[in-house]
Parts: sequence; C-alpha cells; structure tokens
Amino acid sequence: LFYKRNSDHFFKDRHWLTREFEAIRALQETRRGTVFEVGCGVGNTIFPLREECPDLFFYGCDLSPRAVEMVKSHPDYTPDKITCFQSDITCPDPPLTDHISPGSVDLITLIYCLSAISPEKMSTAVKNIKQVLKPGGNVILRDYGLYDHAMLRFKSGHKIQDQFYKRQDGTRAYYFTTEEMAALFEDEGFEVVFNYYVQKETSNKKAGISVPRIFVQSQFRLPSDSSLS
Repeated sequence: LFYKRNSDHFFKDRHWLTREFEAIRALQETRRGTVFEVGCGVGNTIFPLREECPDLFFYGCDLSPRAVEMVKSHPDYTPDKITCFQSDITCPDPPLTDHISPGSVDLITLIYCLSAISPEKMSTAVKNIKQVLKPGGNVILRDYGLYDHAMLRFKSGHKIQDQFYKRQDGTRAYYFTTEEMAALFEDEGFEVVFNYYVQKETSNKKAGISVPRIFVQSQFRLPSDSSLS
C-alpha cells in the first residue's frame, strides 16, 4: 500500500553511502564482490551503488512485491548485475538461501530497515541475513536513533510500545540506542567495527525550518572462523 501511494518518489537516492562507509569503497577496490541490500525498497540504495561500484554484483530484497517489481522495471536493472526478490527476513521459511547461496555475500546493507521491524522479530532477521554472509563479511547500517526529532513529534495514539511508533501512512519506526544495536548483532556472534550516533540538522528551506536528526550508524563483522549455523 505504501508503494502504491508513493511510487518511487518518496525516498531520495542515497549517494552518501560510499562517503560514509569505507567498507563499500574497499570492496569496489578489489573489483569483485557481492552486496546484499536488505529492505531495498524501490532501489534508492542499489542503483546509486551500482553506478559508483560497477564491478560489484548486487542482491536486493524487500517485503513489498510492488517495490520489487519497481526495481525490476528500472532502466538500470540488469539481471547480470542485480537480482531482486521478495522476502520477509523476519521469517525463516522460505529461507534467504532459496535465492542466495549460503555464506556467499561480502557485504550486507541495512539502511533504515531494522527500525520497520517489530522489536521481538529483529533477532530473527539478523540470524536470517547471517546465513548468506561470508565469514569475515560485514554488515553496514544506518537507522533511527533514540530521541530523533521524528520520534519526539509523534502525537498521542501513535506509540505502539517504548521507542516503537506507527506513522500516519501505516509504516512503523523503532528508535535505537547504540547499546541495543550492538547487542542485537553481538548476540548473533558479530564483532563491532564501529557503532555511534550521527547527529545532523535537516533543513526545509521552503518551510524555513531546521530540525535535529539522530541516527545510529554501525558496521559489524562476522568473524572469519564463524560457521553458518
């Protein structure tokens, strides 16, 4: 329903990813590798990365079949470089390994993805994506941080539980602490590379306002001696 209402115009293309995450640049420098974008939406991460990292192969998945079809209909979608499929990463069945070989992905991106998942299902999501990540591979993410302006402006009736809210369009958002984010991945055997808050001012020149935003930005590595179990 969200993508039916908003088409591909809601989110901006994320051209900042290679600037913020050295792991992407390092992978491109090898001129080989596989990236898996979880919660790919309509391709706002995949297509900018495809442009900047032409030697990499990309997988993408999203809960929304409509979003997946919009990715596949994009003029830059080429099956020899991008494979996109529908999947619910909070469910172990059908497994991601129906689409991606176990332990074959070098880098997983989670950009504003985990926050849309019910807190009690987040650990299952991390466990599921771990199945396709290579030992020594990395997960990079940015998501909403506790006390972000968007969280503070929710009106009564939108709170589902502590730190978890429902927007007017029906989508949901959880607001993380860095401690929660680290625990989520450490409990599944990941190592913390970095995990910190990003504070930014977002300006709306037309409305003449500037608001403070808080995000959590992290990189987690699966140890080289990890098994897929």
